[in-house]
Amino acid sequence: MTTQAVDAETMDGLEEHVRDFFTGHSVARTGYALGDGSRGSVAALRILEISPGPAAGGWAYATVGASLHADQRGNGREFVLTAPVRDPRFADLSAMVASYHCGPKPHHLDTGHSVPIGEPWVPGSACDHFLVSLPYLHGPALEHCALSNGHHARFLWLLPVTSSEIAFRRTYGTEALERLFDEAAIDPTDPHRASVVRPDTTPTV
Repeated sequence: MTTQAVDAETMDGLEEHVRDFFTGHSVARTGYALGDGSRGSVAALRILEISPGPAAGGWAYATVGASLHADQRGNGREFVLTAPVRDPRFADLSAMVASYHCGPKPHHLDTGHSVPIGEPWVPGSACDHFLVSLPYLHGPALEHCALSNGHHARFLWLLPVTSSEIAFRRTYGTEALERLFDEAAIDPTDPHRASVVRPDTTPTV
């Protein structure tokens, strides 16, 4: 892994990109924890907590700094998690994903990859993984961030999914799973949504 310098100018530029997209929302840096610390950490990582507003109706949590730790192809990734309520747990989960992506044992996440949470993303939810996806709720204006100093990052969406949905994706592919989501018209911020995959589920054409 190659590590770019974690400089204040780039960090501020990434944060400004998020703030500009969410104009009209309350956007603030928030604290986070990584449990027992075994997941490692990301140097200078910021988590932004974004209130409901004109660009999106729910709460959102965005990483700032994960893209400064690029893989060998120079890919910079940041992550945005949408949530039904304001809760520091979502900042912790966002930081966990950033560490999974570029911590001591990096996984270099990209679209179509999944992240095991190890527990329900919200107590009582069947969703215990994140699927890394395009930010369909926000679009390319948030996704693509190109700074004047040459740094480029993509903000990708963390969609909570179930273990059965991950198993389906591994067999049939991400596009087939996303078609099931579209057909079921899921609410991605509903922690108690049912899985779209049942034992007899097969891909639709």
